[in-house]
Amino acid sequence: MRITVANAFDTSIKNLQKRNEDVYDAQDRLTAGKRVVKASDDPVAAARAERALASMVRSEANQRALEASRHVMQQAESALGDAGELLQQARELVVQAGNGSYDDTNRATLAEALRGIRKQLLGVANRGDGSGGYVFAGQGTDSPPFVDTASGVIYRGAGGESSAPSDEPLPLSVDGERAWLGARDPSGSGTVSTFQALDDIVAKLEDGTLSDTQVAAAVKAGLADVDAVMNNVSTVRAAAGEMLNRTDLVESRIADSKLAAKTERSNAEDLDMVQAISDFSNKQSGYDAALKTYSMVQRLSLFQYLSA
Repeated sequence: MRITVANAFDTSIKNLQKRNEDVYDAQDRLTAGKRVVKASDDPVAAARAERALASMVRSEANQRALEASRHVMQQAESALGDAGELLQQARELVVQAGNGSYDDTNRATLAEALRGIRKQLLGVANRGDGSGGYVFAGQGTDSPPFVDTASGVIYRGAGGESSAPSDEPLPLSVDGERAWLGARDPSGSGTVSTFQALDDIVAKLEDGTLSDTQVAAAVKAGLADVDAVMNNVSTVRAAAGEMLNRTDLVESRIADSKLAAKTERSNAEDLDMVQAISDFSNKQSGYDAALKTYSMVQRLSLFQYLSA
């Protein structure tokens, strides 16, 4: 009989411990709001949740890359807009230079004004991106990409564009060489530089030895070059604007992807609170019953048995 009582006592202890563990487990799930708290709870669901979390992290990284790209494209679009306005001013000055009543002094004044516009354009071309780089640095440079030398403005950036680490191609710079030095030459023989176009017309306007016919020819050639670089700047600006429109579409796709991953993670590991509360209540009742059983077994003794 002692063995039987001992066995009953051990069984009730084990049962009580098991019920207590069940209650704590249910309580932990309720507190966490998760059906899968650790991988052993449901390995398949845990793996689904882990993949979904990785997708969410990737979406967040893509969003950061998109915001960086959008910032640069906004700066590029703004800078090219400024360049377009300056070139329009330059064009109007060149048109004035063709006035047959202008003398050398008048043309020298226009040349000085064009030189000032050129200086402003150089500043726009070397505009920073706000993070230590340059909007028109191409594939990257830690110094201003355009340098004014005795022989004219040269490009020291790296041709092409740098891109953000993202699932979709997102530029972090604009090819400055193409934007500022890559206009199609009106003569069809190569390209013309924004700065060289202005340098050429300034030199002609300051040359007091030219005849009226030569001045007229210089103005005509100068207008053709300025129009060429204006068209090129406009084309690059349109591309930046198109990229800005594209970022809105990319942002929408990133948001959809993140939402899908969040939903998948929730489906894999989140708790049905109504069911969880019911389970907790049942397990609490089971624990109470086990506690009563243990109490009864604890009072058992050989004397109680004999008196029975």
